[in-house]
Amino acid sequence: MAPWQRLGEPASPVSEPAASLLLDYIADRDNMNTATNQASPWLFPGRGAGQPFRSDHLSALLNEIGVPVAAARDAAIRQQLLEMPASVVADALGYHDKATTRLRNESGGTWSRYAPGDHARSPAG
Repeated sequence: MAPWQRLGEPASPVSEPAASLLLDYIADRDNMNTATNQASPWLFPGRGAGQPFRSDHLSALLNEIGVPVAAARDAAIRQQLLEMPASVVADALGYHDKATTRLRNESGGTWSRYAPGDHARSPAG
């Protein structure tokens, strides 16, 4: 069975060969030597106590080794917009709904007639 890494709720499975790489990394993470970080729950612990690695620093490191972070982020958002309404993606990611609507249109998404709101409630009457 694959090891589990908690990536939100519920925990998500990580399969091989990524699982072995992830477990090796966790066993030898950077910034774990200080007294304040020895039990850090962060996958990428930062220099400050209880703080994660700064996202701009991580992005720069990934770009240095050839991982196109911006392109990967855009592709992930566009895939979400093919599967969910733009307003739902905007709320989940903290984007403006006009930005996600534009991306949805560029991606060929078909959620143009989604009615926002609480769909769990019964209609009045």
